[in-house]
Amino acid sequence: MKGASFYGGQAVIEGVMMRGRTAMAIGLRRPDGGVLVHEEAMWPWTQRFPAFGRPFIRGVVALVEALLIGIRALNFSAEQLAEGEGEKLGAKELAASFAVAVAAAAGLFVVLPAFVIRLVEGWIPSNVLLNMVEGLIKIGLFTAYILAIGRVPDIRRVFQYHGAEHKAINCYEAGMPLTVDNVERQSIVHIRCGTNFILIVLFMSVFVFSFFGRPPFGQRVVLHLVLLPVVAGLSYEIIRLAARENALVPLRWIATPGLWMQRLTTRQPDRSQIEVAIAALERVLVRDGALLPGGRARRRGARASYVR
Repeated sequence: MKGASFYGGQAVIEGVMMRGRTAMAIGLRRPDGGVLVHEEAMWPWTQRFPAFGRPFIRGVVALVEALLIGIRALNFSAEQLAEGEGEKLGAKELAASFAVAVAAAAGLFVVLPAFVIRLVEGWIPSNVLLNMVEGLIKIGLFTAYILAIGRVPDIRRVFQYHGAEHKAINCYEAGMPLTVDNVERQSIVHIRCGTNFILIVLFMSVFVFSFFGRPPFGQRVVLHLVLLPVVAGLSYEIIRLAARENALVPLRWIATPGLWMQRLTTRQPDRSQIEVAIAALERVLVRDGALLPGGRARRRGARASYVR
């Protein structure tokens, strides 16, 4: 569907956040059984600053923006489910949460693998093979982390909402009405998922870092951190190309392991969770003028009937 690539989102606590061209919407299942949909206007950085929309730059910008929006959405869902008892995060708190998340990811997926490689590099003569081993270590750590948190009941519910998000997007991109029955029949995996992006980043890091030999531990960590935006930008372009209907077969092969990994980060949602995902997606579609209020598809060429 033309323009469908504008839509995506993430799971939050007892709900789903969806992003469109001009707004994001957070759908939540309230403790009383009702559905709350919170909407916020959005002005993406790539629209505010055209230079941010250039190839290889837009991937890094999109990643940072998605992390910040995701933290804000998670905070909102936690506040609502705590019935206002939670403390709202301000700009400083959001920045601190973002910094902690980045530091934790760097420690687990950059510093720790570099330390392990330091212990075994004497037995690995090839630089390419050394980087492949490091890539496998990173993938192994990522897989172990997902498997570990997936055993927590609350996280399993988040993974169900992740599946509901994918199903709703897949239904919309298939051009089908957003009904619970239609959405329920869709796949729980999606090629533009963040899980897929992470796997491609890990694979591409093997290729990029193979050009830099085997620097000492400290230099290796710094090099990986400095080149991470380059790897992320390259990975973003690959996933955009792989998501096209006419994508080349090699690009689809690159994206396939990420689709497999999504089986770990998603679960089959129930119908009540699907209703929440539909409510959030419909809200951003209405905001973008792609859907009339009430869920009716907009006639081609019709003008939007809402006020921004």
